[in-house]
Amino acid sequence: MKYLELYLRKVFTVDLRALAVMRIWLAGIILTDLAIRASDMEAHYSNMGVLPLHVLHQHLWLPHFFSLHTLSGLWQVQLILFVLAALFALFMLLGYKTRISTVASWLLLLSLQNRNPLIEQGGDDLLRMLLFWGMFLPWGRFYSVDAAQVKQTAIAAPKTSYFSVATAAYILQIGLVYFSTALLKNSPEWTTEGTALYYALSLDQILMPGGRLIYPYPELLRVLTHISYYTELLLPFLLLIPFYNNFFRLVVVGVLTSFHIGISLTLFVGLFYLINIASVTGLLPPPAMDWIDRKLFSSFHKTRFGPFKRILQHFRKLAFFTVHIRIHRPLIPNYLLVQLRNGFVAVALFYCIWWNLSGTTLPTPKIPDDSRWLGYTLRLDQHWGMFAPTVFKDDGWYIYEGSTAKGLAIDLNQQGKEVDTIKPASVMSLFKNDRWRKYSENYLFVHNAYMRPYYCNYLMRRWNEAHPQQQIKKLEVIYMLEPSLPDYQVATPKREVLCSCANQPE
Repeated sequence: MKYLELYLRKVFTVDLRALAVMRIWLAGIILTDLAIRASDMEAHYSNMGVLPLHVLHQHLWLPHFFSLHTLSGLWQVQLILFVLAALFALFMLLGYKTRISTVASWLLLLSLQNRNPLIEQGGDDLLRMLLFWGMFLPWGRFYSVDAAQVKQTAIAAPKTSYFSVATAAYILQIGLVYFSTALLKNSPEWTTEGTALYYALSLDQILMPGGRLIYPYPELLRVLTHISYYTELLLPFLLLIPFYNNFFRLVVVGVLTSFHIGISLTLFVGLFYLINIASVTGLLPPPAMDWIDRKLFSSFHKTRFGPFKRILQHFRKLAFFTVHIRIHRPLIPNYLLVQLRNGFVAVALFYCIWWNLSGTTLPTPKIPDDSRWLGYTLRLDQHWGMFAPTVFKDDGWYIYEGSTAKGLAIDLNQQGKEVDTIKPASVMSLFKNDRWRKYSENYLFVHNAYMRPYYCNYLMRRWNEAHPQQQIKKLEVIYMLEPSLPDYQVATPKREVLCSCANQPE
């Protein structure tokens, strides 16, 4: 038992300063994500958009879900919730009432994601899980307003290392992301043929300039495919090695950071790469944090957290009143509260591991359907099937063919130009952001056919409101299907009408 404890402490101890950096980075991502989502507030979160509340509840809602964003279909109510989420994310970034702001940020993120599952991707699952584990991590002890309030003696420096069940959960979660996605990638294009990256870069919907540069080299793509697969499969095990721990942590952080930077240069993945890079910053070992602390945060120590103290003073000036509650005898003793918290985290961790392994082909017992309510309630459900088991191959581009009163056929996706079937120079540029790209991908699937009329009517209404002199009376959402073929073959595009809608006569 003693050796087991020594092993666990060696493997799952983290630097509190690294956790603080991860907290700041994740809060910045939440603020960025809110800004991107806010630009489509009516489209994605109101009853005037592509997913009205009654459609959400009819087709996508589970009884275990929670969402404040479903209380109203008005975009004005959504705006209030967005502002509230941004405020708590700012508090989390500054480290002001860190645990409370983390809990509130997690709840509001969960609420937001449940409002429109059609625009979510794997990075959103990871962001949600990092905030969940963050609620049990003391990531406000450094680089925070909270830390500025703690009186430090001139002799004793604050302790930087920390070990708990929550740190084990955080590290194992990182490993699960990559190990699980590797297990799900069990098709020949990943394991033997090495053609997965070729097919990924054949998707014009997500092809970035860096991808164009390497796409013509099949042998390079084959090597990079195998490197990607075995990196995801084997790299997580370096986190479990109890010796040379600092070195292996640096290797994991360096490799995964480079891996995701490479993805961002070749494929259009939105905030996915930033979330994944942020997730590994908490793994930075003490030598790395000593250097970062000395180079970037030395001014905080010289002035004893001077910048944060000034921020703290501003917060105190803004406070109109303060409520103090004193309990002479706590309802639950502190030691028992710690045990309950650790017990809950241990159960949640076991549940997440079980959930992930249940989705793979490993011969492990599957999680029963009647036990999935916990995953859906707390949104511990996770699926890391990025390009798994095979790469999506139904590539193509959209044409929004509108018919004007004068009989002209214009493409709303090309700012009202005359309709043609020539593939745009950059299909990716047709999407406003990655949320719309993900929505358009879900739009193609037959089991999502219920969503098509709402998008069609939304596009027609928005166009007619913005172009009173060039209104359309009918709209067809057309997909020019150009499947990805092997060996650089080019398919002949096929015109598919996914939906049609018309203005009702007055």
